[in-house]
Amino acid sequence: MSTIFGTLPLNPATLANLERLGYHEMTPIQAASLPPALLGKDIIGQAKTGSGKTAAFALALLANLNARRFAVQALVLCPARELADQVTAEIRRLARAEDNVKVVTLCGGVPLRGQLATLEHGAHVVVGTPGRVMDHLARESLKLDALNTLVLDEADRMLDMGFLADIVTVARQCPGARQTLLFSATYPEGIVALAARFMRAPVTVKVQAQHGGGQIEQRWYEVPDTDRVGAVSLLLNHFRPDSTLAFCNTKARCKRLVDALKAEGFSALALYGELEQRERDQVLVRFANRSCSVLVATDVAARGLDIANLAAVVNVEVTPDPEIHIHRIGRTARAGETGLVLNLVSMDEMGSVGKIEQLQGRESEWHRLDELKTDGKGSLMPPMVTLHIQGGRKEKIRPGDVLGALTADLGYARGQIGKIDVNEFSTYVAVERAVAHEAAGRLNNRRVKGKSVKVRLLED
Repeated sequence: MSTIFGTLPLNPATLANLERLGYHEMTPIQAASLPPALLGKDIIGQAKTGSGKTAAFALALLANLNARRFAVQALVLCPARELADQVTAEIRRLARAEDNVKVVTLCGGVPLRGQLATLEHGAHVVVGTPGRVMDHLARESLKLDALNTLVLDEADRMLDMGFLADIVTVARQCPGARQTLLFSATYPEGIVALAARFMRAPVTVKVQAQHGGGQIEQRWYEVPDTDRVGAVSLLLNHFRPDSTLAFCNTKARCKRLVDALKAEGFSALALYGELEQRERDQVLVRFANRSCSVLVATDVAARGLDIANLAAVVNVEVTPDPEIHIHRIGRTARAGETGLVLNLVSMDEMGSVGKIEQLQGRESEWHRLDELKTDGKGSLMPPMVTLHIQGGRKEKIRPGDVLGALTADLGYARGQIGKIDVNEFSTYVAVERAVAHEAAGRLNNRRVKGKSVKVRLLED
């Protein structure tokens, strides 16, 4: 099986764009699913997070797209807003070869008014969560009569979250003569039933997780339940990872751990289901742009997160579901990198460890907490600080406008500026910690895209 993108029946502009984006060779899920998908066949793809499945279905739906026809031609259903945002960003990157492909995100937690206005101006691709998509279908603000591709991303998680009835409702409003692409990390009975109901002679593609045991160093530490918070601090001070995703089983544990880490001088933020959407956006932006060292999250809130170069995963508590453990640790060691996983286990959780060992097919490697050395290493502060600019896509602001204001206008070096995220109404830019306060003060009330902007620092 060839793994070169150039062997696919894609137009030259798309292939050139893939080369610019660094897509040189297909991942196993892309190599297995893209050839039949580009022939119009329905696909059931089973692959773990980090396998490249987003590009697999994005390239297929873009190949089906007629950019000159201003109607919704593809719909991607996702279990959570964070995943939907990432899928939208990836489709936009891959669509650069085409002129003016409009991709819209429809998720809860965001005012309907803005989404209604956006849909009125038309869209080619919609990415959304089932509930909000159903809402727009009921209001007739979203019409699917021109749809030719339906994608169910992380279908197993959508079923786990109780979205089956919603998926059925949405699928029934899609044209019968469409292509359906279903991607799932696991293949429970519910997926089999869903496929039988809505797919036509699907091609089933299954690949192993992209991270082998050799890429991830996984260590296990036995700890009394009451000592977990202190143990996390010990681990961070000893291993000193640049970025850490710490998983807790409950919101309460998340909040306690973040408070304790902040008290010890760590830059830590919490991510759990009940956060307001604006807070969730800011937390994710700050962690992804290296303005926060430790993100403490529950599994539901972290679903769909794809953080580049994540140095370490800490399982503060062991999950009773071994599949979720595999999903957690797969957040590190992406794209051939190495990663570190540190697991804290109480005696009550040893049964769950046994299930994980059985699934992984190997015994756990146990270490002692008293082996850890934390003397005199200083505070573990992130290298960047985030500036929040009031104004985003609605004000026609682009990343280049912000970069120009900071470099050409204010004289900062390109290397002092990090990731720039432009949302609907806000823009976030990471700036080197040493110049962040000065940059915020100088940029505040200056003109970006012809308008005076308000700027503030996002700090703990």
